[in-house]
Amino acid sequence: MTIDHLPTRSQEVARALAAAGVRGEVRELADSTRTAAEAAAALGCDIGAIANSLVFISDDEPVLVLTSGSHRVNPEALAHRWGRGELHRATPDQVRAATGQVIGGVAPLGHPTPLPTVVDAALSDYPQIWAAAGTPRTVFPTTAAELRRITNATELPVT
Repeated sequence: MTIDHLPTRSQEVARALAAAGVRGEVRELADSTRTAAEAAAALGCDIGAIANSLVFISDDEPVLVLTSGSHRVNPEALAHRWGRGELHRATPDQVRAATGQVIGGVAPLGHPTPLPTVVDAALSDYPQIWAAAGTPRTVFPTTAAELRRITNATELPVT
């Protein structure tokens, strides 16, 4: 796997993916994948097959919610199901501090410290899903089961 052509952040994600035994390779696309709609259009897939990486703050720590692109997170319901305190969307600065990546390109892994993570149960409806790989133009193919494994995530409904 040659990763030298990828942006630095995506190279870090590619190395983390390889270390985790993930076979899907990071791809850099010509079009932006900053939003689920942009990613789905660029990849030619259903918007629900896009795994959005959203950072929240709960109990004074950053947490990661990997949600289907067709869903909006209900913070109150998810916090209750997850057994955590209130969930508040992280600011762009908090996202970068927690992940080393920018909003619109946050990968499920490759962060300075692994984050407590939830994978949206709806992602299991798709045989292949796509997640960001460290920048707003890089992605990698995976599955919900693989995301749960590589992030040590809990699977929960997020709506």
